[in-house]
Amino acid sequence: MSDEKIMNSDIMISSESIQSRIKELGKQITEDYKGKKIVVIGVLTGAYVFCADLLREIKVPVELLEFVSVSSYGDSTESSGNVRMYLDLKRDIKDKHILIIEDIVDTGLTLHSLMEIFERRHPASIKLASLLHKPAKSKHKIDIDYLGFTIEDKFVYGYGLDLFGTARELPHIAIYNGEPKK
Repeated sequence: MSDEKIMNSDIMISSESIQSRIKELGKQITEDYKGKKIVVIGVLTGAYVFCADLLREIKVPVELLEFVSVSSYGDSTESSGNVRMYLDLKRDIKDKHILIIEDIVDTGLTLHSLMEIFERRHPASIKLASLLHKPAKSKHKIDIDYLGFTIEDKFVYGYGLDLFGTARELPHIAIYNGEPKK
């Protein structure tokens, strides 16, 4: 993948739009969790940038920050249909208010599986913040409590989302116009 191909791609969502929306989401989350402590669970690897920026906008105590690594993609642009957990939580979430932070919800398979796992651990509540939602791909109904943007059915990268392992550092969301990698 050439750097020129990445740099000349179509920008779907600008850095400024992303940051503006994150400020709005932070205010909404702060209001919804007023008087409570929360446990934030970031879904690696794609959500790390969104998670960091969103955390700076949330003005309630974060009791714990944890990360999980779950995937149904591997190195493809299409979901494999199989969810694998590579990294689980280190601490108990029973009776805690959980906020999951995800980069993108498309088929919903990964989040559906993750929510089932967490529900069995008896938290006080679970809410989901996702930067992106691709409803055209939905196969599992996922309630997104805090949504950044709804997008069309395109393979996107940047702002934490990778393009075959690259381009996570871009400050915007771009559309991949190349051939799908199988």
